[in-house]
Amino acid sequence: MEKIAPTTELPHWDLTTLYSGLEAKDFQADFAAWNGAVSDLIDLFNAHHIGASDAPRTTDAAVMSALDAAIAALNDVEARAHKLYAYLSGRVATNSRDTEAQAWLSRLQMRLADLEKLDPRFTAWIGALDLDAAVRASPRVAAHAYALQRAQTEAQHLMSPAEEDLAADLNMTGGRAWSRFYSNFSSQITAEMALDGQTRTLPITAIRNLAYRPERDVRRQAYETELAAWERHAMPIATALNSIKGQANTLNRRRGWQSPLDLALFNNAIDAATLDAMLTTARGFFPEFRRYLKAKARLLGIDTCAWYDLFAPVGSLDRPWAFADAADFIVDQFDAFSPVLSGLAKRAFEEHWIDAEPRDGKRGGAFCMWTGGDTSRILSNYQTSYGGMSTLAHELGHAFHNHCLAERTYLQRNTPMTLAETASTFCQIIVRNAALRSAPEAEQLAILEADLQDSTQVVVDISSRVLFESQVFEQREERELSADEFCAIMRDSQLDTYGEGLDPDQLHPYMWAVKPHYYSSVFYNFPYMFGLLFGLGVYAQYREAPDGFTDRYQELLSSTGMSSARDLAAGFGIDITTPAFWQSSLALIVEDIDQFEALVASAERA
Repeated sequence: MEKIAPTTELPHWDLTTLYSGLEAKDFQADFAAWNGAVSDLIDLFNAHHIGASDAPRTTDAAVMSALDAAIAALNDVEARAHKLYAYLSGRVATNSRDTEAQAWLSRLQMRLADLEKLDPRFTAWIGALDLDAAVRASPRVAAHAYALQRAQTEAQHLMSPAEEDLAADLNMTGGRAWSRFYSNFSSQITAEMALDGQTRTLPITAIRNLAYRPERDVRRQAYETELAAWERHAMPIATALNSIKGQANTLNRRRGWQSPLDLALFNNAIDAATLDAMLTTARGFFPEFRRYLKAKARLLGIDTCAWYDLFAPVGSLDRPWAFADAADFIVDQFDAFSPVLSGLAKRAFEEHWIDAEPRDGKRGGAFCMWTGGDTSRILSNYQTSYGGMSTLAHELGHAFHNHCLAERTYLQRNTPMTLAETASTFCQIIVRNAALRSAPEAEQLAILEADLQDSTQVVVDISSRVLFESQVFEQREERELSADEFCAIMRDSQLDTYGEGLDPDQLHPYMWAVKPHYYSSVFYNFPYMFGLLFGLGVYAQYREAPDGFTDRYQELLSSTGMSSARDLAAGFGIDITTPAFWQSSLALIVEDIDQFEALVASAERA
């Protein structure tokens, strides 16, 4: 295929295809029109008594007409809001000092609070209707049956209309405000560090990226600098976490959820049996991951890995994985699976969907956000390493998922996080296997190690995060926790999962301050493990029976907001409630560990 144009600079994404500027006519007109559409939707709800105590409980012609109109209007208003939000949050994510965008984002979120107040009204109304009769009476209702069925379940966990209305208002100055505070505050943390012969002030994201450097002294110094920076800024971040988790506990209790985990299970379209089967099976494989970490320590010439050795590169790669090289490799390997997938990736690179440069004011990590139609934007803090390329492939998988969802309405595309990781994991597997096929032994070692880094994070580290968040929610019921207590819970969770695989005196007690998902969601962690292991299982099916697979796979991705995880998995012959499936997926990771250990032994003999 035609190569991506090389460049020595990491790209910034182009948001002008969404809107040409905050003062431009297109943005101003869309914002005003959407604002009016929200008012019209509120009027529609009021006119038809949607959510009111005197709302009709029948499914006569008038009610069916109101239901059809409400579904159509909700889809339209939500999709338009998402485009505005994508533009504004995209500007802020790459420059938290963009005060003009911050101001518009605040306006948008205040208006979104009015829109959010309609959710419990709509949910309560659906909960009182004969949904089976409505599905039979209306094609539009039938097309949204799964979302409406979930609304009926959610209706059982609603407070009174006045309480739900108040909760939406208070969230603007409560949990949502604390979440924005964390994002802005953490993105602006900097620290001084001596690096390459000079002392520089670096953003925290750049310091964290030094964990990928080959020099152990640099990694150790970056680790110590990072921990000191988090310690200096821990108090306000701990305040944010206390506030967010405290609010979640209060609302969950008022809404009748037994625990925050029960709500997370519902939101992720899985049940307790599935989660227990996955987590329990994963725990049984922890010794295998510790075996990998011990083999890595031998390769590094140390007794035991410290936290700052988790991402240390090993082996040797002739390719430095410059951004343009990574782009070409990804597009080529995606093409071997599906021209549709490779075409989507090529568009992402050529149409400037990707913001890759780490810089001051830009948030850390990586994510992909839908920007309307079949388009997305991808944020990364790119490192010139195999891991950087693999992360890019992961996020492009999310973009492909968005592409497959393009024809779905807003309500139909509401994908739970468990299933949202399927395409991203699948794409990582594609590039990993392709890289391994032609690599010499030293490169195989490096590629396997980078992949096992990810697997260890997703299985072992995420298990520690589940333990951490469980303890935080439980203890937060009684009182606020100090930064030191958050650190102690995190350290205990890491000891419980990593065990003897890591030096117990050199863990990362401030991971609660590092991970932004703690500040925007509840139990964000386990869906990533589900995504990795489910993706491995789906990939195994592709390997065994490739004929006709791509069409089935795209249909699966297109349907992730229209069925439960169990039902979608069953369509692929998978029972996710039994340990057997998770064991088969984890066994594929053990094969990698075996191969890695054999390569380490070969390197030791050389």
